[in-house]
Amino acid sequence: MRLSPSAHTDSFCRDRLPPAEQWPRLVFDLPELHYPDRLNAATALLDGTVERLGPDRPCLRSLTGTWTYGEVLARANRIAHVLTAELGVVPGNRVLLRGTNTPWLAACWLAVLKAGAVAVSTMPMLRRHELDKIAGRARPSVALCDERLLDELPPGLPVVSYGGGPSGGELGERSARHPVTFADVPTAADDVALLAFTSGTTGSPKATMHFHRDLLAIADTFSRHVVRPTAEDLFSGTPPLAFTFGLGGLLVFPLHAGASVLLLERATPKELAAIVAEQGVTVLFTAPTAYRAILGSGDGKLLAGVRRAVSAGEALPAAVAERYREVVGRPLIDGIGSTEMLHVFISAADEAARPGTTGTVVPGFRAAVLDVDGTPVPDGTPGLLAVQGPTGCRYLEDPRQTDYVRDGWNITGDTYVREPDGYFRFVARSDDMIVSSGYNIAAPEVEEVLLTHPDVDECAVVGTPDPDRGSVVTAFVVLRPGVTPGPDVVHALQEHAKAVAAPYKYPRRVRFIDALPRNASGKLQRFLLREQ
Repeated sequence: MRLSPSAHTDSFCRDRLPPAEQWPRLVFDLPELHYPDRLNAATALLDGTVERLGPDRPCLRSLTGTWTYGEVLARANRIAHVLTAELGVVPGNRVLLRGTNTPWLAACWLAVLKAGAVAVSTMPMLRRHELDKIAGRARPSVALCDERLLDELPPGLPVVSYGGGPSGGELGERSARHPVTFADVPTAADDVALLAFTSGTTGSPKATMHFHRDLLAIADTFSRHVVRPTAEDLFSGTPPLAFTFGLGGLLVFPLHAGASVLLLERATPKELAAIVAEQGVTVLFTAPTAYRAILGSGDGKLLAGVRRAVSAGEALPAAVAERYREVVGRPLIDGIGSTEMLHVFISAADEAARPGTTGTVVPGFRAAVLDVDGTPVPDGTPGLLAVQGPTGCRYLEDPRQTDYVRDGWNITGDTYVREPDGYFRFVARSDDMIVSSGYNIAAPEVEEVLLTHPDVDECAVVGTPDPDRGSVVTAFVVLRPGVTPGPDVVHALQEHAKAVAAPYKYPRRVRFIDALPRNASGKLQRFLLREQ
């Protein structure tokens, strides 16, 4: 493996890439995956699209207005000037981004890449406890933050806020002083463009490192060959841009196609269905939980105008897929991806979609089902899902690299069965990750939070089945002597978890037990808790 000469003057990310022997095997099987050595993803996605289709096409929409491609380009360029000329950002610096899905957040993300910096997008629901960990790992030099979300930011981090109406607040005022043109940094195709954080299963956040070429690769594989958008499409959906599922589906893919995207700050399933119908959304990205809720409420007919509906983030139940096809008249596009791989690598669309299976390997990727020794198992036999492609896992200076990458394969942490005709069927998660309503929640991270409550002596967290959310966070708690279990204690623990961590991580079910089940060596037996 030989990397191109970097454009980063701050070598923080490149210095912390895993050793070459720990990288997954990268494959570039499609001609469109061969990119030039110098490549800035924001230049390709934004400037390139303006050159190809003109500046007047709608690009970033909200429920209150629309920015054309030309306006987005001007704003991103001006923000890049603020970063470099006023905030001292140099290529390779990390910039923390914090906000809900808005045109301003999207423009900030593009500006960071244009400046040659590294985007570190964070979930808007994260609390100080979690942001401290991310900042400690990424060491950002500055933050661009929605003015409504400033309170949880780590102290001492320079910050410029945005928001506050059409002017864009502080960032908008600063931007207005700068030119609408900017000389984008000619980054290397294999310079790091973003650090995407995943909780993993230990509670200690892992930063996945993705290159500029990776951002185009997900568009030239899953989007190009499965979603197949056109420049006339209107994208929308619910995943935050801080999730790589949302980053791809609600920013990279529409810009790559010259389409527009309606960014929603928040929408319940019922609100989402109404907005989709009112606004004419044609490409939709959301989790199976939302599709299930929309169908259950009788609002499925409101999705009749959606040409491509993509489901990912958790396993899609066959009953939901079948009901969607029956009500809407076309199949859902199911898919599995991971933060480590950046986006979806197994999927199926149109008549190839088969309820009860995730699909087949996305063009540009390879997949296998392996046993614990790394040997392929026969078709029909459950095993560990292993993937290779143009993207792959590269943790920032983390010993867990060798857990995810083995013998050149990315081991996703999912148990799958490969059918004889090449379809892949999900069986279960093979680690301690809980997937609830599309959110990935690390059980040990929730345990860490609960253990800070004075009433808790020991606890263990598992995912338990739920008909609406797929699974929910369930805490088994051993209380300190003298504390009497009851509804008041349950409520207190839940409120404590919401206050310390992102609210979606709190235990919706709490069970009090006398002792946690352990084996002879003292290892916690989570499977016994799941059986309960």
